[in-house]
Amino acid sequence: MRHRRLKYLGLAVLLMAGGWTTGSVPPAAAKDSPAPAATGAGPVSPGLLTAMRRDLGLSERQARERLAAERTATAVEPQARRAAGASYGGAWFDAEEGRLTVAVTSDASPATVRAVRSTGAAVRTVEHSARELDTAKARVDRLAAPRGVSSWHVDPEANTLVVEVVRDKATDNDVRRFLSRARQAGPVSVETVAATPRTFAAGTVGGDPYYTGNARCSIGFSVHGGFVTAGHCGRAGAGVSGWDRSPIGTFQGSSFPDNDYAWVNVGSGWWTVPVVLGWGTIPDQLVRGSAEAPVGSSICRSGSTTHWHCGRVLAKNETVNYSQGAVHQMTKTSVCAEPGDSGGSFLSGDQAQGVTSGGWGNCGSGGETWFQPVNEILNRYGLTLHTA
Repeated sequence: MRHRRLKYLGLAVLLMAGGWTTGSVPPAAAKDSPAPAATGAGPVSPGLLTAMRRDLGLSERQARERLAAERTATAVEPQARRAAGASYGGAWFDAEEGRLTVAVTSDASPATVRAVRSTGAAVRTVEHSARELDTAKARVDRLAAPRGVSSWHVDPEANTLVVEVVRDKATDNDVRRFLSRARQAGPVSVETVAATPRTFAAGTVGGDPYYTGNARCSIGFSVHGGFVTAGHCGRAGAGVSGWDRSPIGTFQGSSFPDNDYAWVNVGSGWWTVPVVLGWGTIPDQLVRGSAEAPVGSSICRSGSTTHWHCGRVLAKNETVNYSQGAVHQMTKTSVCAEPGDSGGSFLSGDQAQGVTSGGWGNCGSGGETWFQPVNEILNRYGLTLHTA
């Protein structure tokens, strides 16, 4: 641990010497200000490539090609959405084709279809618009979900609202009643999952980046003046100590359930850098922006318990039904996680995506994990991401 932290501190000094400083806090961003865009491709971390080879079964060349294609898709998505207008049905990254696919409704004009294709995206015709599906999801969000219901989200590729139920609870009467009411809200399909989602906080076991009370969690991303993390890790006003138990600061804002985000101020000799730790097993990763990756993109997570793991973005704007209550606007991934990983960093290439919230399974047998999108946290608290 000492060797690992000395390496991190050395990198921090080099970064600060290179011009990234934290002496002043930039003006707060407006709540509805646009998300920060990528500032360039930048070099690809060898550790990121290693994790993608391990978890996605890609060669180094395939991993590099996929990252490049995903950067393009991320840039194309907002252009294609604007071109589709009211006929927009959603979008996703098609890994086989290596580009973004955009759904448009069957009533879209030929001119609209041409405009979407001119952005570089492929086009698929669907029955329901994204607005219709989002409206259906909002109706389901108002229902009280039993514990046998895991989550629900709009699947743009399937053009439906997917409700996931725990496999051994699928025939329970309360689950059946919920599904019956959900189907009245709009087009719904049902899928089963292996287990109930849970958050990934853990008891004190030592050797992790921060503690609050008797729980440990993981730092998400540095912002000017502190860092963002998961809301279930601590309430506003709670004190935070670092890996060495020295004081860092306090939770300045926290929301859970309904949301799962928080931010902690940094002081007492601590400072922030635009780095996600490699935990001594892979090189540390610089953070260069927070451009949101499309569904289907590769994504990797760094956490204090299980370190680096990769997978794919499975769904966005998903409502997750934890035992503590529903959490909205989450992104679901195929990446594994375990207790203590809560609050940790999700990255797509060098772009910050979100902070780990919870999931099911583990990194031995696999599972799924949700994160709270980072741009929502930045906008909510008027924070500025610390980037390289």
